[in-house]
Amino acid sequence: MLDVLVRLAGRGRRLRGGHDGQPSPSARRLTAIGAVLAAFAALVLAALPGAAGAAQAGTVSSDSSGDTVRFTAGILNEVDSFNPFLGIEAESFEMWSLMYDSLVTYTQDDMSPSPGLASSWDSSEDGLTWTFHLDDGVTWNDGEPLTSADVVYTFDRILNGTVEKATWGSYLRGVSDVSAPDDDTVVLTFTKPSAVMPLLPIPILPEHVWSDVSSSKIRSYANEPTDGQAVVGSGPFELVDGTAGGSTYTFEANPDYWQGAPHVDELVYRVYKSEDPAVQALIKGEVDYVSGISALQVDALSDEDGITAHNADSPGFDEISFNAGSVDLDTGDSLGDPNPAVLDPAFRYAIGLGIDRQQLVDKVYQGAGQVGSTIIPPAYTTFHWEPDADDLAYDPDEAGTLLDEAGYTMGDDGLRTLPDGSPIGTLRLYARSDSQTSVDTMTYFKEWLADLGIESTVKAVESSKLTDVILSGEFDAFQWGWYVEPDPDSMLSYMTCDQRGNWSDSWYCDAEYDKLYEQQRVTTDRDERAAIVQKMQQILFEDAPYLVTAYNTVGEAVRTDRFACFEPQPAETGVWLFGYGVANYLNMRPVSEASDCADDPAALQPTGSAASGASGASGAAGLGTGAWVGGGVVLVLLVAGGAVLLLRRRAGAEDRE
Repeated sequence: MLDVLVRLAGRGRRLRGGHDGQPSPSARRLTAIGAVLAAFAALVLAALPGAAGAAQAGTVSSDSSGDTVRFTAGILNEVDSFNPFLGIEAESFEMWSLMYDSLVTYTQDDMSPSPGLASSWDSSEDGLTWTFHLDDGVTWNDGEPLTSADVVYTFDRILNGTVEKATWGSYLRGVSDVSAPDDDTVVLTFTKPSAVMPLLPIPILPEHVWSDVSSSKIRSYANEPTDGQAVVGSGPFELVDGTAGGSTYTFEANPDYWQGAPHVDELVYRVYKSEDPAVQALIKGEVDYVSGISALQVDALSDEDGITAHNADSPGFDEISFNAGSVDLDTGDSLGDPNPAVLDPAFRYAIGLGIDRQQLVDKVYQGAGQVGSTIIPPAYTTFHWEPDADDLAYDPDEAGTLLDEAGYTMGDDGLRTLPDGSPIGTLRLYARSDSQTSVDTMTYFKEWLADLGIESTVKAVESSKLTDVILSGEFDAFQWGWYVEPDPDSMLSYMTCDQRGNWSDSWYCDAEYDKLYEQQRVTTDRDERAAIVQKMQQILFEDAPYLVTAYNTVGEAVRTDRFACFEPQPAETGVWLFGYGVANYLNMRPVSEASDCADDPAALQPTGSAASGASGASGAAGLGTGAWVGGGVVLVLLVAGGAVLLLRRRAGAEDRE
């Protein structure tokens, strides 16, 4: 669920992650959780690494002297759990990917399914049997062999678990049996064909460790280093220090990683409460990378030597979410105290015409994004459904007319009433205090509601606190975001009835939507499935549990006078880190080794000035001769007769939190 509620905080988004980070409603893979492409943003070039820039790098020791090579990243949101069954934030998903491998992962170019632990796979003609062939010789970092038994254990735990199923169950929906004919083979048997296969980005866990974690302990199992021992995993890095909610997380390279040892010895993540100190830390050389910075900060970094920054296309969206019906899932009784107005789809839809999405993009996102519409971003062209332009236009007069028709008429005091004539009262709006985008969006929303005759208050709380508020049902609306995977299934699943109390954060439930969700799951014809997915988006748009506000971009910057060889995901316009998979953690290396990843060994990796809204080409190794095209000017940098090579970048965002 990499849509993980990234919640795009900075993204999701949650996940939330987000969206960007989550089996709680706030998960967004997307600050979760990593994901959908906005519009421009891109790679950038720069000058050259200089001795002075390298000397000021306080976080990277000389890679030629035998000292530790440390890559330090500044992030704007905390890890909420190192337990892959509990976390929902985008940052958590990023850390899991460093610690654990999956059977199938994503390509850098277009995020299509790519071999992970499984080097190949095949399916029966009827699509009911899938066989995965594992690489042999893979070991856990404690020396134990990783075999098909670990895969079977992980999948069985998800299929038969509760918390485990909430986060990862959608990938295994319809699986009736998981077996291991031998140590290198895993067979999945389905009751019906699965349109999601072969995508299985589920972290594979070591049975010899996790079998000691009972179902009753799973909710409290931190999965953090203890007694000086690293967390047992198979990934390229191992967690050696850090606790969820802490301010620093340290990883050491796995020298025996089956895909080859990383080119850096340590990864350190430092949490900053806002983007300004994170950017200053980058300029001072205290960190080597920052994510989730604004377009203004990207612009400001354009004059900084040794730094390359860009607005990367983010696979996510931001939204204003209503409480569409919080309910006690055990008793069926109402939960919390949502305002009766926000429970009404007609009210929510009308409000959507009273928000100025273009103003949000221009003012809140500083132009680094595009107007949002539905939960499947337009970059996923096969599955995206786009409403008519009139249905997205800012039209407060039409919004007022629709509110009148739905019974929310204006009283003598200039405030609208409920259909029964009683006052609507004051709507409670929540923003995330760790995201200026969230705070600014809800400030505008409060003003637009006032224009429609509706009173409201805005309260800003930390993302972790907002998750508790959502689960309690004590809210009327909030702002967050999501990172959306290339396959729409998991994002679609978050809006189903059975995800209420888990990944659903709007408490939305609709029988027709749920029926269509099950249909798209088993429809293997891509065009037929796309038609179903588009119909689902139309239902959501008209019922409006979410008002999708924007498809944002992710501002990020890296010290290119120290590190090189990043590849954007997706190609040319995507993110360097906080995406899907660990490719750039394996690609990155000190600039002195930049020629090792260049198509042309004589070419240099970019370093120097930042570029905002640029576009360029990248080679297969994340390098390529490049040109900056912007403002009608084409700039080609040549160095010593060789073209300066470009960089590029998952959904970490100031918001998919």
